[in-house]
Amino acid sequence: MAILCFITFLELLIFQSTRQQLLTTRTPARISYTWGLVFIEQRFADKDYLPITGMAEFNKLSAELIFGFGSPAIKENRVTTVQCVSGCGSLRVGAELLAKHDGHHVVYLPEPTYGNHPNLLSAAGLSLKTYRYYDPKTHGLDFQGLLEDLGTASTGAIVLFQASGHNPTGVDPTRQQWEQIRQLVRLRGLLPFFDCAYQGLVSGSLDADAQSIRMFVCDSGECLVAQSYSKTMGLYGERIGSLSIVCKTADVARRVESHLKLVIRPFYSNPPIHGAAIVTAILKDRDLYNEWTTELKAMSDRLAKVRQQLYSALCSRGTPGDWSHIIRQVGMYTFTGLTEEQIDFLTKEYHIYMSSDGRINIGGLSSKAVPYLADAIHNVVTRTI
Repeated sequence: MAILCFITFLELLIFQSTRQQLLTTRTPARISYTWGLVFIEQRFADKDYLPITGMAEFNKLSAELIFGFGSPAIKENRVTTVQCVSGCGSLRVGAELLAKHDGHHVVYLPEPTYGNHPNLLSAAGLSLKTYRYYDPKTHGLDFQGLLEDLGTASTGAIVLFQASGHNPTGVDPTRQQWEQIRQLVRLRGLLPFFDCAYQGLVSGSLDADAQSIRMFVCDSGECLVAQSYSKTMGLYGERIGSLSIVCKTADVARRVESHLKLVIRPFYSNPPIHGAAIVTAILKDRDLYNEWTTELKAMSDRLAKVRQQLYSALCSRGTPGDWSHIIRQVGMYTFTGLTEEQIDFLTKEYHIYMSSDGRINIGGLSSKAVPYLADAIHNVVTRTI
């Protein structure tokens, strides 16, 4: 029996219950998330080039999704949004803009962070530094270390944050901690750059999972936000995302958009239409939107349920150690706390595969497989005491 705990194909799990209904409906724009079959309204059927900044309606809806409907920053025209090639493309475009036009070329990354973050940012010419984030002793946030490191960061430095569902640790700051971080960032004159890949999948609420970003936007300061629809809509192959930049004034926002065009033009000229059409169809249609948010909540609940099942299974077996971090961590990922030696044993003896740092993707773990995984963890932990 083999368990692949690092599976990232969440679309195999999301939205399957609605497939038949979506395929048989008569409404013009219907999507089968699992199979990637798309029925788009006639106005999306042409193959003309999009503008450099992408589909205008998609950009508008994406900004409203992340900043909230009725956001003052949007109403005041202080936000510029461009369609990008998923989250990675959004991060890279933002990094290129900062490298070309920002006076400071230093970006602070959480330690640890998503494996492609250093590649995306350094390729744009930014210098990388880290700030403390994960505490392996508590399997939680090293909040004091985070504050100390950002407190000594040079004025104007860029700080990368993950909005919610931190990859790879599953550890997020609390609302109160985010407020302290916000105050420190503004006090030190740092520039926040948010990566938002899991909005709605972490807590089941689109608003709650964007709260950290909205706290920074409400103080009228500047920030960048990279959005991805890969996991939240299962649109991996469509590579659809956006970059939004919140500016101090509408005039600055207009000028920033012009510079973004200069960055995008030599990169890929203009983005593809297909993924943007899918997202737009979902976000603008009330029925599709409600169905999508219902499925997001169901998937979020499933992740929380599997976490609880794994924790309970380890507790019922009397597995040595405190495993409460499994249910304290959130989102798709969890750091188990297993050593590299223990992970090697799990691979050889139980055919259980996970990354060498002990991270597992909860989305790739079924309820049926939990007892097998719990037995294996129990045996390897008691064996190495």
